[in-house]
This record gives sequence, C-alpha cells and structure tokens, in this order.
Amino acid sequence: MPSNIGKTQITIIFIAPSDLEAEGDRIFASHAAWMEKTHHREGELTLMRYNIIKGPELSNPLDPTSSPTGNTMFVLDEMYENQSGLDNHWKQAGESWEDLGALVEWAGKCKVVTSHGGKVIQGLW
Repeated sequence: MPSNIGKTQITIIFIAPSDLEAEGDRIFASHAAWMEKTHHREGELTLMRYNIIKGPELSNPLDPTSSPTGNTMFVLDEMYENQSGLDNHWKQAGESWEDLGALVEWAGKCKVVTSHGGKVIQGLW
C-alpha cells in the first residue's frame, strides 16, 4: 500500500460537554450518511479516508490512565487525494448537507481545534 505523504487532510476535534453528546452523535450520523452518498471514491476528488472517533476527554491528555473530565471528544478525520477534493467537500456541504447549520450551532457550544487543509508529511502505510 502506498504512503499517504502529500495527501490533503482535515482533522477537527470537538470537545463537547455531556449535555451536547447526543446532538454530536446525531450530527455525525447525518454527516456520515451524507458523505457516503456524495463523495468521490476515485479520481481527482477522491475521499481516501473518513473517520469519526468518539471518546472521553481526559484530565491529562498525555496520560491514558488519567480521569475523564466528563466531556466527550468527537474527532473528524478526512483525507483527500488533493486540495481539490477538500474544496469540493466544502462546496457540496454548503449546497446539500442539511445539517451544516446544526453543526455550526453545536460547534459554537463546544471547544473546537482544527487542522484544516494540512498535508500529510509522514506516513508508513
């Protein structure tokens, strides 16, 4: 399997208070269904990887044995063949994902950290 070095990636971490966890679950279920229906699987605009990871926020992020804070982390991880694929993603989101507004509203109540349009600089397989 070839390395992903040079591919375009977006990673967004949403840290949601416990009372917003269910809405996060709903939004990301909607997002996954929309992505599956609309995104390219081959060619110039290929979506190479799509994951939503969910887990507890820890009191010490570098100690996996530390106690949870009570917040939930949702990590969105998408990799595209190139920047054109990510640009197309945002274009499609604005045109056809019915929950984009809900995501923006929900994210406004969370702590959000984004690596937008980064390039993969190390990759093994």
